[in-house]
Amino acid sequence: MKVAFLQFFLLCLPAFADVAAGQQALNKGDYATALKEFLPLATQGNAKAQLYLGIMYGEGRGVPEDYNAAAAWYRLAAEQGDALAQTNLGFMYNEGTGVSQDYKEAVKWYRLAAGQRYALAEFFLGVSYDYGQGVPQDYEEAVKWYRLAADQGLAGAQVNLGVMYEKGQGVSQDFKEAVKWYRLGADQGFADAQSNLAGMYVRGEGVPKSFKEAVKWYRLGAEQGHTPAQYNLGLGYAHGDGVPQDYVLAHMWLNLAGAKGDTDAIKARSNVAGMMTPDQIAEAQRLARDWKPKTSP
Repeated sequence: MKVAFLQFFLLCLPAFADVAAGQQALNKGDYATALKEFLPLATQGNAKAQLYLGIMYGEGRGVPEDYNAAAAWYRLAAEQGDALAQTNLGFMYNEGTGVSQDYKEAVKWYRLAAGQRYALAEFFLGVSYDYGQGVPQDYEEAVKWYRLAADQGLAGAQVNLGVMYEKGQGVSQDFKEAVKWYRLGADQGFADAQSNLAGMYVRGEGVPKSFKEAVKWYRLGAEQGHTPAQYNLGLGYAHGDGVPQDYVLAHMWLNLAGAKGDTDAIKARSNVAGMMTPDQIAEAQRLARDWKPKTSP
């Protein structure tokens, strides 16, 4: 699957002398101090303070969540050339949060940030070309921008570039190249990449077919709460593919995937339940209730 968008992230930006105290407070969760530091600087035109205020309002950190205010502060910083503010403002136009949805305006801001080699903006610009949002759909152009971001190590871009190679969109189909990019993202702990890499092992595309290796990668994604990985790991346990057959674990993973609305997982769970005792079903349900997602490294 392609990663269509990312949530806003408070990225680890270099601390500037004027906003260092506010940034330190924000990272520690001391939002009152952060606001006290940022607000006067932002009103005086400090772009980094404006950026951070945008983040605070966009995520409701120490202030009421207010997308309109977030967009306003991002715009002030973006107009001064701050790449993250440009990217976040573009994302707000893409999603229609705090501003009217406008894909062309989103692309405008992504392009400005991408011109500064900001990886997240390059990725979003690739998504825009991939799906034809704000620009004519152009897979070759999407590949160009995905590659620029992927070369900087952005896992989402590595996944999407892998998908382009797997499907032969904008590039010649090349399963080995797809595996290369999926593995780079998977090694960063990115669940989409882990799930896609597992699928290549299931089908034997670009790598030798190996259910055992597939289960390894599905498990890593499933443990983070990735629904397709949970579904496929559940099927692995149900059929004994790559792992010993275990209906309790199969039911547990299918139950977790089904709880997120995966209808295939719900159907598969019902089929597995038909081969289980009431005690086994109760144990599987207990395991699902007690399960907690792991965070990626």
